[in-house]
Amino acid sequence: MNPTLFSHWQQPNNDWQKIHTLDMHTGGEPLRIIVDGFAQLTSGTMLEKRAECLAKFDALRQALMFEPRGHSDMYGALITEPERADSHFGVLFLHNEGYSTMCGHAIIALATAAKDCSVSHFQEGINELRIDTPAGLIKAYITLKNNVLQQVYFDNVVSFVDQQDMQVELAMYGQISCDIAFGGAYYAFVDADTIDLNLTPDNYQQIVMLGKAIKEQVNTQYQPHHPQDDALGFLYGVIFYSNTQLSNHDVFSRHVCIFAQGELDRSPTGTGVSARAALAFAKGQLKINQGFNIESILGSVFNVQVKEARQIGDFAGIIPRVSANAFVTGKHTFFIDPRDPLKQGFIFK
Repeated sequence: MNPTLFSHWQQPNNDWQKIHTLDMHTGGEPLRIIVDGFAQLTSGTMLEKRAECLAKFDALRQALMFEPRGHSDMYGALITEPERADSHFGVLFLHNEGYSTMCGHAIIALATAAKDCSVSHFQEGINELRIDTPAGLIKAYITLKNNVLQQVYFDNVVSFVDQQDMQVELAMYGQISCDIAFGGAYYAFVDADTIDLNLTPDNYQQIVMLGKAIKEQVNTQYQPHHPQDDALGFLYGVIFYSNTQLSNHDVFSRHVCIFAQGELDRSPTGTGVSARAALAFAKGQLKINQGFNIESILGSVFNVQVKEARQIGDFAGIIPRVSANAFVTGKHTFFIDPRDPLKQGFIFK
């Protein structure tokens, strides 16, 4: 067979929508960066852009995250105009349920991709990249040596502990203790060893099921209130952690995060490790300029450090610094045929 048989496919009809993406992963967690072809957002702040996207263009989110173009655990980043005059760009974070407020693995991937894009003129040494998100301004840093990428990290928004030792009742498990902390989004942290939960890939179905159940139960008795904006006040996910189920001695803890509508984060979760650092700081396990490595269900590692203490409202918080590695997996041009009965996508979960 001629291997070029389908290489001369004709261009789509003029009424087809064409969307260009750059696909990456950070620690195994996918990121589909939407670079062109999405609807133009006209709102001012990133939270307003988030609300506008939900109200007017949610079908495009579903088309790019859901099957047949994506899958139930796909994650996306929509590049927008910045909110602040001195920021390089803005970004909205997309997933199977809607739009999150901050995403660390996405920031790492965006900063990695920015090195070879026309985002800014990067020079030898440390370069700052300012990214507007719904949770606030994020400063990412790209270190270059001989124009080769050496390190990528970012300073997150103020992260803090909201509740410690909250008790929730779960069928077959009884009382479960969890801590609630914010790292750009709110998470309920549960020690997996206390409920005999195995945090390995072959146990992912039980982890997802239990994470969804705990999130639902926490939501029945608890509503977080962010000190700066009520739009940030919702429980995003559940993070199961273990300080014993580790792949090597250089790792402090393992994280498995279940977020949105039962998505399992393949990475250690950038906002999750930020919230975990805030918990460790509050419990005296970390000090200023100290940090630790946290691994994912795949064994991929994020490092998080406490850069500085920072008060936010009535909460004593920190600025976490998160570092990790991201890689490009491909470029895509997606077409949306208006006559396709499944153009908006579908999902099985």
